[in-house]
Amino acid sequence: MARVLSPAWPETVAAAGHGYGDGCVVDSILTNYADALGQDLQGYRNHIHRVLAFYRALSDPTTHAGDDAADGGAPPMAVLIAAAFHDIGIWTDQTFDYLEPSAARAQRYLQQRGLDAELGPQVHALIVHHHKLRPFHADTPWAASVERWRRADLIDVSLGVIRFGLPRATVRGIQQRYPDAGFHRRLAALTLRQFCRTPWRPLPMLHW
Repeated sequence: MARVLSPAWPETVAAAGHGYGDGCVVDSILTNYADALGQDLQGYRNHIHRVLAFYRALSDPTTHAGDDAADGGAPPMAVLIAAAFHDIGIWTDQTFDYLEPSAARAQRYLQQRGLDAELGPQVHALIVHHHKLRPFHADTPWAASVERWRRADLIDVSLGVIRFGLPRATVRGIQQRYPDAGFHRRLAALTLRQFCRTPWRPLPMLHW
């Protein structure tokens, strides 16, 4: 039986007040993975929406926290799709080496909708490079978007310690709008488990 989402889960992004109208794509995708995510569903969802908000804020430094990272212009569809899938392999494939498994699931999603030729390379890059330790550079029209997504995710993973120039108030406002819901506690537990299993490679998703 499919997991029933709590009443707090918005039926539409507009109902939740998101600035990016196509954000409903994210929630639609996550609904299909509710069983796999289990009790981490809300935490992962809020992580995604925080990172999307940071992505928006990085593209518009004048954004205020109360604007939900600005009202005009949605992130590219590739970013929205990659956002939903970027860490999903942790749960679907039960692995902390989850970048390629997550990218593979995103690729299947695109293929089912005939979008793999148009969006496949960008979605793959957004997912597999979001834990890159050095800035992303490539001769593609979407390289800047991949780098912005990498930075946005790092802002959230670091709990705002790393901000890439965003005002502290903007970061705090986004964190308050999308509470942690146990996401970072879950990451800490997974990191500890991975360290116990492979102490020589505790964070296999990181790469230069």
